[in-house]
Amino acid sequence: MRIQDIMTADPACCTPDMRLQDVARLMLDNDCGEIPVVDNAKSMHLVGVVTDRDITVRGVAEGKDPANTNVADVMSSSVVSAKIDDSVEDCVELMEENQIRRIPIVDAQGRCCGIVAQADIALRGDNRETGEVVRDVSRRGAGDSGMHTRM
Repeated sequence: MRIQDIMTADPACCTPDMRLQDVARLMLDNDCGEIPVVDNAKSMHLVGVVTDRDITVRGVAEGKDPANTNVADVMSSSVVSAKIDDSVEDCVELMEENQIRRIPIVDAQGRCCGIVAQADIALRGDNRETGEVVRDVSRRGAGDSGMHTRM
């Protein structure tokens, strides 16, 4: 099975200059906990991700005003992503290796075209893959962030 068969296509995205309050609203409206960050709405080149945890820990807990703080101030810019033509097995392996629960999907030009979460694998993948991802990501104490470093 290919990534494109299970991913959420055309996910809600934001830009680094978007305010945290607006991104939090985007998460609420789209019932998600991670928003891919793209350079601009035209090129859609993936430059990072911002999670609900990033907003809470790197923003609110550090005393930043969500109405006046930009995504660039809390996002992670070292992004682990998968390619649209990767297999689900490749995606599962990336999630396990990097201890992440969600992974943006890019096309051949590096444009964000989808996102895969553990729930997508659980709903559409096989039971073995689902169990492996949940076990391996959770066992290692992974966070919800899809990055290794922040900007």
